[in-house]
Amino acid sequence: MNAHTLALPAGPIAELPALSGTARNLVIAASVVVLHVLVLWALQSGLLRRAVEVLVPAQVLAELIEPPAPQVLPPLPAPNKAPVAKAKTAPSLPPPPMPLAVPDTQPVAAAPMGVIAPPPPTPSLTAPVAAVAVAPAAPPAPPAPPRVDLPSSNADYLQNPKPQYPGLSKRLGEQGQVIHSVLIGTDGLPVSAQLVQSSGFDRLDQAAYTAVMRWRYVPGKRNGVPTAMAFNVPINWVLE
Repeated sequence: MNAHTLALPAGPIAELPALSGTARNLVIAASVVVLHVLVLWALQSGLLRRAVEVLVPAQVLAELIEPPAPQVLPPLPAPNKAPVAKAKTAPSLPPPPMPLAVPDTQPVAAAPMGVIAPPPPTPSLTAPVAAVAVAPAAPPAPPAPPRVDLPSSNADYLQNPKPQYPGLSKRLGEQGQVIHSVLIGTDGLPVSAQLVQSSGFDRLDQAAYTAVMRWRYVPGKRNGVPTAMAFNVPINWVLE
């Protein structure tokens, strides 16, 4: 308890020696009673509690409020490195001794005098035959077209007469060219005739048909063989 907070008057206490013993005891008892009353009153009013709180040293509060220091963990021990096994080097062996040439003591059969020993046969080296690329066979050539000889009416030995010009056509001045397709048989005689080109006049066309059907012809040939075939025979009607 602080003396400044509960200080008592110094006057009565200093005069205690001058009082008598009974009076002094009464004063002390009264002082004690007053002191207890003051203490009880201070407790009830909260003054003593505030005084106690004020009088708590700041150092004690700092020690109470200061947080505990963090615990420092000791460093973990470093893992032990496994020792690296060194490869064992095989001891170097001395080189094997070189074989010595031992002379052959067996006698060699000598060849008879005047006879030359034939050399050993050498293996024949046959070179591999290169594979020859065989060209595909060319397709057979198409057969030659047959030789065709067309019929003809101009042979001298036929002695075919000239066509007869119709008299009425001469007086009327009719003229032109007529072409008939005449089928010639193998014997050279006409088989049939068809009008291919008209002269424009029926009399001239009919006179031409009569003439070609009376003539003889050289038959057509295929590869030298007489063959029946058609042949265009032209007749020109021209006034002279």
